[in-house]
Amino acid sequence: MKAALLVLPLLGQPAMPVSDRMPVFNVEAMCRDVSADDKASGLALAQDAGECVRDETLAQQQLSSAWLTVPGPARESCEGEAAAAGIPSYVDLLTCLQMTGWANPAPPPAIPLRGASKMRNAKN
Repeated sequence: MKAALLVLPLLGQPAMPVSDRMPVFNVEAMCRDVSADDKASGLALAQDAGECVRDETLAQQQLSSAWLTVPGPARESCEGEAAAAGIPSYVDLLTCLQMTGWANPAPPPAIPLRGASKMRNAKN
């Protein structure tokens, strides 16, 4: 085990604490599940899986440019919030960081992102 840890820096891979890595969410599977659940529940604003993936991908792209500028405690707190209820969402993660004042992409998207956010069916 120790030998493997020593080899990584020699292979040119940066030694990076796990908290510095942006979380990896399986948005395709998650969006399919969320869309199916919305439709099965008869929600009037059921999220289309394709739109969900698009929203989650846009949020992920916005996060990737700001992730390392956000202090570790804010990243950890928002990551926990975004993964709450077993539905990890980049839209929720980005929203949390925006609310704390750390991730403010410019300009905002023309269409509000819903993705798989737990708040996707809340009235604005």
